Amino acid sequence: MKESDISYLAGLFDGEGSIYYTKSTEKKKKHKGKGYRTTQSWRINMEITMTDPMVINWVHQLVKCGTVTKKPRKGKRKDGTKYLMQYRWRCVFRDAYFVCCLIYPYSITKLEKVKQILDHYSNHQIMENKVVNLDDYREVMSLE
Repeated sequence: MKESDISYLAGLFDGEGSIYYTKSTEKKKKHKGKGYRTTQSWRINMEITMTDPMVINWVHQLVKCGTVTKKPRKGKRKDGTKYLMQYRWRCVFRDAYFVCCLIYPYSITKLEKVKQILDHYSNHQIMENKVVNLDDYREVMSLE
């Protein structure tokens, strides 16, 4: 990737993008029996929403991750005209980490959120993206 493309991507995120990084309680169905269980889950995602599909598709082609979806708006503006169709590029978890690694040197307004995602994965990358035995992974995680 060209440095100019990455800096432009960082500018798009600073102006049009959003980064969501939080840990929340989720209610999930139990695997066995009736009822629900609550768990603490991380929610990490990044997105850019615009009315220009060409820019959104360029982002998707540049980073080669995430998804592009249409985000229609119902209703009309105050002046009576229809809203334009919005297009959204979105990536989650490790893909968001990859994008944060790219835009970190150029981010300004979203820098704190980018740092949170980078810190989150730098502390949790014990197996370095390798497929591992679940028992071995649990053993390593319990040593921390």
